[in-house]
Amino acid sequence: MRISREKIVRLSHKMTDVLVASNDVEFVEDRDTIRQNIVTILTNTLREEEKVDGEVRKRITSQKKEILEGSEEWEVLYRKYYTDELRRMGIAAAPDEHKRHQG
Repeated sequence: MRISREKIVRLSHKMTDVLVASNDVEFVEDRDTIRQNIVTILTNTLREEEKVDGEVRKRITSQKKEILEGSEEWEVLYRKYYTDELRRMGIAAAPDEHKRHQG
């Protein structure tokens, strides 16, 4: 999923605000360092998801028969291959993860 750097930064501020408001979280670093780490983690995770999406699309297009994007067969293969790629990376996918990558 592609989102702008500005949106990632805004999201990092919101996440940091939630952590600061929580009584269950104790900061060992200053708030801005934590927020910057959140930006890095989100950016890297989204970059990895884009790679997975690209690999999945490549696998689908390499099938012997042409499978049209948006068809039921394409959707089933996308979900299966996406989940397989995430598992290979040691990440569990949410049930509707594929829907964020349609476009």
